[in-house]
Amino acid sequence: MTIAKADSYASVAARERYVPRGLANTHSIFVARADGTRVWDAGGKEYLDFTSGIGVLNTGHRHPRVVRAVHEQIERVMHTCFQVAMYEPYVELAARLCALVGDSPQEPYKAVLFTTGTEAIENAIKVARAYTKRPAVVAFSGGFHGRTLLSLTMTSSSPAYRQNFGPFAPDIHHAPFPDEYRGWTTDTALEALDELFDTRVVPDQVAAILIEPQQGEGGFVPAPAAFLRRLRTLTERLGIVFIADEIQSGFGRTGKMFGYQHAAIEPDVIAMAKSLAAGMPLSAVVGKAAIMDAPLAGGLGGTYAGNPLACAAAIAVLDIFEAEALAERAVQLGAEIRTALVRLQARVPSIGDVRGLGCMLAMEFVKDRSTKEPDADVASRVVETARDHGLLLLKCGPHKNVVRLLPPLTATPEEIARGLEILDQAVHEAVG
Repeated sequence: MTIAKADSYASVAARERYVPRGLANTHSIFVARADGTRVWDAGGKEYLDFTSGIGVLNTGHRHPRVVRAVHEQIERVMHTCFQVAMYEPYVELAARLCALVGDSPQEPYKAVLFTTGTEAIENAIKVARAYTKRPAVVAFSGGFHGRTLLSLTMTSSSPAYRQNFGPFAPDIHHAPFPDEYRGWTTDTALEALDELFDTRVVPDQVAAILIEPQQGEGGFVPAPAAFLRRLRTLTERLGIVFIADEIQSGFGRTGKMFGYQHAAIEPDVIAMAKSLAAGMPLSAVVGKAAIMDAPLAGGLGGTYAGNPLACAAAIAVLDIFEAEALAERAVQLGAEIRTALVRLQARVPSIGDVRGLGCMLAMEFVKDRSTKEPDADVASRVVETARDHGLLLLKCGPHKNVVRLLPPLTATPEEIARGLEILDQAVHEAVG
């Protein structure tokens, strides 16, 4: 057996040699160390991280309480597989997640844990289908729900995710998302959904409607509260399970614990992941008990699902949210960042829109504000220039012309101020 050896694998050459091209990289750096809002590459350069690992690190890199919880758990139990032998952190976390979404004697909730966001989404659909005995699912244009087959079928935020990976799962339908900047209002989006029911799939064959309260990969587009409320009323009337995909918008990012709470609605089922466990692989499906109990024994599970280390991290995350009031902090940070972005927009004509909830904010770059033609080149230059100056950012949107900001909710005022200074400089350099 030949064993690959190298002086260092922290090189683009080694990455290209051993890692397939299908796994894309936004930044051509190797992170060697991380703490709070900052990361250091293999050469020692420091960056402010306003990506949070794609919204995973709302509590920041290596929060001391999370690190301590994982260390303590690793001294007790690392793995048994919950289906084989149970462990307390799984059940404690399930109980606390249920409490977060409204568990009560009058309306009990239950939770099941998995490893990734796409697993949570696929299992949420399984639960809905088991409960309703219906096959069809409606998702929305611009949505991102994962990379495994069923989740990918429901994803429509970019053709790069789908490529030639079909055939895709059957009985998945898409309706327009109410992107008001692009001309889709609450009324027109609901009219299009009605047309879908009239022409493609009858409601009594629809098990679930799946929606992100604020789209992530689709461009950081928040669903209007009025749309979510009317959609919820429609699903209740038609007996359709309402699934909120809170994988990126959840855990304080929007200024509330979950994005759907801005509309004062109660979904039937909520899919969670990302910042749930501060970088440990963990996801959850939480829903009304009558729905969650629809699958028979053996219908749900996974070898690594709800791993003890990840559960310990998640419990620490929930403690941090309570102790440090991070949802409230997201409101404060978001207001500060939004003010800076709006001021920047006033000076830079290529910024067509500034949008988002709480601390889940983005700028959309266009070639002309009247035509709203996407400008992906400027967005790319902003991200690249910001990195050169020590700030990590990400793009999103179907045309990759949206620059999103996802700083940790634990970021200091000085870190936010410095990040915004770099962003301002990067935008002006990028637009020339």
